[in-house]
Amino acid sequence: MKTTLALFLATAALLTAADQTFTGAVTDSMCGKDHSAMKMGANANCATACVKAGAKYALLAGQKVYTLSDQSAPEKFAGKQVTVSGSLDEKTGVIRVTKIAPAK
Repeated sequence: MKTTLALFLATAALLTAADQTFTGAVTDSMCGKDHSAMKMGANANCATACVKAGAKYALLAGQKVYTLSDQSAPEKFAGKQVTVSGSLDEKTGVIRVTKIAPAK
């Protein structure tokens, strides 16, 4: 009985874990932190073009590039600083987005 209760409580804690917050620039998974090779001018133009060509919207936070699970909301923030709330899958580098907003 105690084992079952402990397992239930551990599972509930994992399911209700608070989101993490990540701050950075919306980019794309192909260029990541360096858009210069594309010679398209602003990072926003490059990120949008790369996503149309098959890349995914991503977040450049420091030196790390994380793919974003939500591919529609980041479009309006391409090249801009944002704060993303969600959970990070360490194995895949994907942030499961629950909220995205302009950075303050």
